[in-house]
Amino acid sequence: MEVYALVGPSGTGKSHRAAKVAHQLEVQVIIDDGLLIQGNRIVAGTSAKRQPTRIGAIKAALFMDEKQAREIKDALSSIAPERILILGTSSGMVERIAARLGLPAPLKIIKIEEVASEKEIRKAKFIRTSFSKHVIPAPTLEVKKSFPGTLVAPLQVFLRKKDVPGKKDWLEQSVVRPTYTSNGRLTISNSALASIAGHAAALVNGVSSTGKINVSVEQEGTVAIDISPVIVYGCNLPEVASNIQLRIKQAVEEMTGLTVKEVNVQVKGLSFPREKAEATS
Repeated sequence: MEVYALVGPSGTGKSHRAAKVAHQLEVQVIIDDGLLIQGNRIVAGTSAKRQPTRIGAIKAALFMDEKQAREIKDALSSIAPERILILGTSSGMVERIAARLGLPAPLKIIKIEEVASEKEIRKAKFIRTSFSKHVIPAPTLEVKKSFPGTLVAPLQVFLRKKDVPGKKDWLEQSVVRPTYTSNGRLTISNSALASIAGHAAALVNGVSSTGKINVSVEQEGTVAIDISPVIVYGCNLPEVASNIQLRIKQAVEEMTGLTVKEVNVQVKGLSFPREKAEATS
């Protein structure tokens, strides 16, 4: 088994360039900030970016927790990769991670300056310090499973295919804002979620008014929404209700990064066209 390392100070763009370096070295798995990543899957581990404090993040990145270290070891034993890439802030850190996981010392340590220009490193530092954004070398759908309740955005990385001149492939990475950022904690209130849901429901054909909306956020970051709309008389109620569910789910997940577990629609009333209402009065 060959172990490689990519090192550089925090915020210099290591995670962003991990996929390209892994592609060039024909590495099968990446170890980054407490996670074991194989291709487009997070196989094992708990991200340091989920820790509530910087100290907790450092401990997670170094696999100080024996249970976490054992989980990674078991996953590596199952995968049996020929090559591994470890990311860290220094050669000492990656050597310590390798030792904690029972891996050989890195065969080669690559510095971030070898794979990124000064301009790219300055840009990465600016984004980190100004916006507290971090990259995880895994697709958004995978990252959302490990980061419930966190804003996650996709980031595409293009790779040159070997032996095929001019041909490119691409991988999706993710941008997250961790909980321990010095810029403060980001939270989304239930009232904001209700407003998003209400606006989405109001755009559905056949909805006269959205009615009462209740939102509950579970511990793992999933959202349950109850809505009691008034529907225009003559519309297909199941169809309108289904469209409400779809619109709300799409709007909340796209705008917040949260996962909508369920949207419960209970039609509370019907509204009649004005002409018909006047005729019956």
